[in-house]
Amino acid sequence: DGRIVQWQFHFMSAIAEQTSRLELHIPVEILSTIQKAAEMEGRSLEEFVIEAAHREAREMLASIEDRPIRLSREGAERILELIENPPEPNAAMLEAIALHRKLMRA
Repeated sequence: DGRIVQWQFHFMSAIAEQTSRLELHIPVEILSTIQKAAEMEGRSLEEFVIEAAHREAREMLASIEDRPIRLSREGAERILELIENPPEPNAAMLEAIALHRKLMRA
C-alpha cells in the first residue's frame, strides 16, 4: 500500500567495538519480506539486516577494487600533473584535515 515505516537498529563495529545507530525509512512490504527471511533463518531482524548489508558492501567494494581505471591520455596527464604539482588546499580541505587529526587523536 506504499506506507513507509521508520525502523532503527544498532550495529556493532568489529574494529572499534562500539555501537552506532542507523535509522531507515522502509516501505512496509519490504520490511515484512526482510522479517520473514530473518525468521526463516532463525535470526533477529537486526542480525539479518546487518549481515546482509555487510555482505553486499564487501562484495561491491571487492568488485570495484578489481576494476581497472581507464583514462584518456589527457586525463592521465592531468592526474600526473596534479600529483607532481598539487594545488594549495582550500578552506574545506583544511577543515577536513583538522577534523581528521582531531578524530585520530581521540
